[in-house]
Parts: sequence; structure tokens; C-alpha cells
Amino acid sequence: MLFALAMALSFFESVITPLLGLMPAMKLGLANIVVMYAMLFMKRRQALLLVLLKAFFSLLARGATAGFLSLCGGLLSWLVMAILLCLPFPVTGYIFSVCAALAHNAGQLLGASVVLSSAMALGYAPVLLLVGLAVGSVTWWVAKGVFPVLKRLYPEDGAPKSKILF
Repeated sequence: MLFALAMALSFFESVITPLLGLMPAMKLGLANIVVMYAMLFMKRRQALLLVLLKAFFSLLARGATAGFLSLCGGLLSWLVMAILLCLPFPVTGYIFSVCAALAHNAGQLLGASVVLSSAMALGYAPVLLLVGLAVGSVTWWVAKGVFPVLKRLYPEDGAPKSKILF
């Protein structure tokens, strides 16, 4: 069910991105809210499975490069979220979301530099870092509204398994 929700959000995002005038590599990260939810309220393994399924779907729907970039961004974002959950002090939801977005962009930049066989893609880093800050903020605001609804849909998952403060 969460994978279907992530795909629906991804489709919605692909429709709305051109209307907002964003460049092709810039997206709102709405599907990543589902991964954040899985990280916070389910098991990390389920969140990792969502990352892998999203990358596989990108591979099938948009080709090998898109699938590889989705995998790179998703895995680095998942790793950063996992590290944040292991910290001995609480982290705000805003920091959690922004760090996940920045890591996703960094992972995609690293993947693009592998695909291009050069560091030329890293020249795009300043733009994507600024976009990551903005997108992370947007996903935080959306998550604040969506997480209570998702918790009602999945009541058996109970309270957050983290110290993230939303």
C-alpha cells in the first residue's frame, strides 16, 4: 500500500513539476515522504524496500539512468535518515527532512558523475543544495499534515520508533 502511495505521489509530482517551472532534475520529493514515514513509524528494512522498489520502478518506467540515479539518491537518503535515528539526542522533523532531501540530491549527483564518468555533474551541486533545502522544508510541512492521517490508516504501527520531533 505504501509503495502504491509513493508511486501515486511520484506521478502527481511529475505532472506538477513542469507547472512550477522547475528544472528536470528538481522535484518536490513527495514520494520520499512515504519513505520517511516508513523510517519513523515502521521498520528501517521496510523503508529500504520502498527505496529499492521506487528505483526499480524508475528503471522500468524511465530507463536505466533514471533507475540508477533514483537508487543512488534513495540509498544515501535512507542511510542519512538511519544515522539520524541513531543519534543520542532528538532531532527536529525539519532537520530530518532537510538532511534526507540534501542526501538524496547528493546521492543523485554522485550517481550522475559515475554515469558521465566525470565530476562535471558536481558543478550542479550548488543549485541542487539550495533546492534540497527548499524541498526538505516543503516535505516537512507536508509530512506534518500527512503523518497523522497515515497513522490512522496503520494504527497497529503505534508510536514513532524514533526521537524525531515533528
